Amino acid sequence: MTESTKPAPHGWLLLDKPRGLGSTQAVGMVKRVLRQGGYKKTKVGHGGTLDPLAEGVLPIALGEATKLAGRMLDSDKIYEFTIQFGEETDTLDTEGEIVERTDRRPPMAAIAAVLEHFTGPIEQAPPAYSAIKVDGKRAYDRARAGEEVEMKTRAVTIHELGFAGEREDAELRSSFATTAGRPDPYDPQAPLELADSVTLVAHVSKGTYIRSLARDIARALGTLGHVTYLRRVKAGPFLENEAISLDKLEEIAKGAAIENLLLPLEAGLDDIPVLPLEPDSAQAVRQGRVLSDLPQTDGLHLAKLGETPVALMELEGGTAKVVRGFNLPDVAE
Repeated sequence: MTESTKPAPHGWLLLDKPRGLGSTQAVGMVKRVLRQGGYKKTKVGHGGTLDPLAEGVLPIALGEATKLAGRMLDSDKIYEFTIQFGEETDTLDTEGEIVERTDRRPPMAAIAAVLEHFTGPIEQAPPAYSAIKVDGKRAYDRARAGEEVEMKTRAVTIHELGFAGEREDAELRSSFATTAGRPDPYDPQAPLELADSVTLVAHVSKGTYIRSLARDIARALGTLGHVTYLRRVKAGPFLENEAISLDKLEEIAKGAAIENLLLPLEAGLDDIPVLPLEPDSAQAVRQGRVLSDLPQTDGLHLAKLGETPVALMELEGGTAKVVRGFNLPDVAE
């Protein structure tokens, strides 16, 4: 390590992961560009796996932000996905072998009508080709070995589900609008439009498998289907318009300042109120001590000294206890 080695960065790199790249591979790429860019060895992790065939928002946590990766895994996500009707594959996407075919195609009106039955709390069986452990072994390992894998259903929540439309802004206000120019599927005078495929947008809770959702929607329509396109457009607080390409990431290896691409650690905590600290109380928190007689409301807070995150703290009855501390240098001087 030389004197010119740059300090280890802390925060989030938001990648627009391309199709064909695994999440673990993406983490490896980030480690490489940091090393080539002259940064000290940095802990790197991701905030939610994306299948190699999926694309879109992949939060990469650096340094102290890796302590928040677990919270990112628990956050809601928004996906855009296409169901191709007529065939079901063993993996429920284009990677697998076709296991069943049908000539039946659903009318658009039926698709529009069935979506509300998949909105709210639902039970779904994860795909056999998934990383869930069955009797101590990954389900996809058992499936690839030719075993018959029985997946137990799990409770998930589909907050919103609808046709993909034009997303006008960062808040995705129009994500669930019917595609412009399409006849109203509820209009009895509308022509009976049979669909070979449909592209939907789903806002889902943690643990939701879009491939399973697509399978179940197709079956509920009296047909079969599999996912041919899957893009994550939002992960927790992170939106696709903040994500950077792999080409942009590679610029770090060539000497580009990471500060221009790095989101701060607290960007992953935009829904948590701030608990401002004085230097003395910040020192106490860093030592793991409890703060008392605080006027803030109960709940989780981000304790900060000036602009520097110090800890996540749980406040109850005026007393705050450290949940997760951050070892970040003060920038207030």
